[in-house]
Amino acid sequence: MELRRGLIAGTAAYLLWGAFPLYFPLLAPSGPFEILAHRMVWTCVTMTLVVLAMRKQRALRAILTSRRKTLLLIVAAATITSNWGTYIYAVNNDHVVEASLGYFINPLVTMLMGVLVLGERLRPAQWVAVGVGFAAVAILTAGYGHPPYISLILAFSFGTYGLAKKQASVGAVESLAFETAVIAPFALAFLIWLGATGRGHFVGHGGWHVVLLISAGFVTAVPLLCFGAAATRLPLATIGLLQYLTPILQFALGVTVNGEHMSPERWGGFALVWLALSIFTADALRARRRLLAQAAERGRVPETSA
Repeated sequence: MELRRGLIAGTAAYLLWGAFPLYFPLLAPSGPFEILAHRMVWTCVTMTLVVLAMRKQRALRAILTSRRKTLLLIVAAATITSNWGTYIYAVNNDHVVEASLGYFINPLVTMLMGVLVLGERLRPAQWVAVGVGFAAVAILTAGYGHPPYISLILAFSFGTYGLAKKQASVGAVESLAFETAVIAPFALAFLIWLGATGRGHFVGHGGWHVVLLISAGFVTAVPLLCFGAAATRLPLATIGLLQYLTPILQFALGVTVNGEHMSPERWGGFALVWLALSIFTADALRARRRLLAQAAERGRVPETSA
């Protein structure tokens, strides 16, 4: 029963994230920076309520007692702001396919960052996956006429965000509450400035527009909470496979709903990315089976297999 609940929650989380390209265009005529500022402010409000409801005030205060965790989460706040801003710009300017590429290559970028930053060692198949990923970026650069900047910014910003969060080792709820609390004052000041100069779009475009902007906090928090519920119930291998639902759905929306052009070079580049991910995933599953077999021989099973 717990496994089934975890699978439902995880699937819901990744499908909701994958459907974001349908949500952010609804916030027009607000521009990407205004939408980002509203998302930060209302997510901060939402996460404050979630922290109170889940009674995580002590865990949130504990972050401030550790200078290292505080600095790491400030880095996380800066990188997720960059990630969210880039993503909002992409989906509101018909670059959904390029945005999906960023999340397709993110596992490869994260793996490479583990080598460069943490000194981790890759297995031969992982190096092959990274090499194929580099070849894909080269082909896509030829197809776009320039490097896929949006994809690279999304992949590296999210990879850095994940690395900072891993090093901080703080719960997902209190972590996001802290991160948005760091950025929210600046976002609120920006929104006030927009309103004072007549450049804001919070009011004057109907009540539904106001509701949609405020809902950015709810839209951000719900998949996060679903993911948290899944992470405690599912094996890491299952989570790793589910994560591909998001870029797959984004890619499908970009091609079908947005009608974004896919040249032969772009199809070739994406094919190589998918090949790299297939190699990466197959190797990860083999390594996991080997780990479980070794654990069984020793008479114990790792916690991640539950």
